[in-house]
Amino acid sequence: MAAVSGQRILGVDTSLRSSGVGIIEVRGPELRAIAYGRIHNRPAELHSQCLWNIFEEVSALIERHQPTCAAIEGAFFAKNAKTAMVLGQARGAVLAACAKAGIPVCEHSPRRVKQALTGNGGAQKDQVAKMVMQLLQLEEQPQEDAADALAVAITHYHQASLPEALRVPQI
Repeated sequence: MAAVSGQRILGVDTSLRSSGVGIIEVRGPELRAIAYGRIHNRPAELHSQCLWNIFEEVSALIERHQPTCAAIEGAFFAKNAKTAMVLGQARGAVLAACAKAGIPVCEHSPRRVKQALTGNGGAQKDQVAKMVMQLLQLEEQPQEDAADALAVAITHYHQASLPEALRVPQI
């Protein structure tokens, strides 16, 4: 799906306790942040309740801002299998919310996101956050999780602008 003016892209950086979310809008050659923040789940909350909260919050964000597509940060290889499973479940809650709304989802690896924003696939999180702030002309730097989500959305915008043969497939 090529990026077009007026398109809104939901970016998500999933985590069980603090998922970053951000929506950008394409305005001609410029990008604008529409909404961003994080979905915070308290440590005392049951695992199942955290997943439900992620699903509900993402669903509400989609309903409120009507994104045309979504992009999530791809899974990384965790040293701990339990951590990888929990992350996969949180991603599943996001994917389910997007499926419910009928919006397509693509995945971008953390390395690809860093490369797209900074030119360095091994960039530090603060470097990515500073580029997000600059590219979206934000007055202050977003929280780390929100900055990561906005970075995923920006990466997807750049990806969608590529010729179809070079694009990442939907998941």
